[in-house]
Amino acid sequence: MGILDGIVAWIAEQVMHGLDLINTSVLGALGCNMDVFLRYFPAAETMYELLVALAIGLILLLWIWNLFKNYWLGMGAEAEDPVKLTLRAIIFILLAYYSNQIVDLALEIGGTPYQWILNSALPALDFASFNSAMLTIVGVCASGAVTLIVLILVLILAWNYIKLLFEAAERYVLLGVLVYTAPVAFAMGAAQSTSGIFKSWCRMLGGQIFLLLMNAWCLRLFTSMVGSFIANPLSI
Repeated sequence: MGILDGIVAWIAEQVMHGLDLINTSVLGALGCNMDVFLRYFPAAETMYELLVALAIGLILLLWIWNLFKNYWLGMGAEAEDPVKLTLRAIIFILLAYYSNQIVDLALEIGGTPYQWILNSALPALDFASFNSAMLTIVGVCASGAVTLIVLILVLILAWNYIKLLFEAAERYVLLGVLVYTAPVAFAMGAAQSTSGIFKSWCRMLGGQIFLLLMNAWCLRLFTSMVGSFIANPLSI
């Protein structure tokens, strides 16, 4: 059993070292800053100007189509006031053209509490110490095959923490997609018939920023729990 215990303990230690690496490299990279997104998806920035041109074209097309409905489809068709329609088209052309600055402002507002969460003072965390802490507490409570029990607990912990990190990464990528398709979303607000799409995009952007904050909060809460547990494993 000595060789088996040694192998199991080594596997558990390597798993926790892997969590240390993931924790330090991933959590700080994910946030409301799009630098990491552009590093892995550089085409998003390259095609951004094309989306701005497409958005302005869509706004003009919607403007012409709604004017056509006003004057040539008869009184039975639902139509918008031409003056309001024109003013709306001008406003959303400007919004689409300056969508980069508008979205950057929203990301800056959302990124401030994100940095507060990441920079909050927490107990020093070393996942590699979790294995020895688990050996201590399980050794007190159980007898025989202690290291195997610890390995199972360590694997459960590692799997759930990696799932949290993957969820945060998924939300970050989705936020990047919303940010770099913003001009097209602004174009949908130029007409009353498509304004619902623009409102849905606004809700999605705000929701993704909020959920990214909640992911960071949950991850920091989790790491603080592990740090406190490692500091005093027998306190429970």
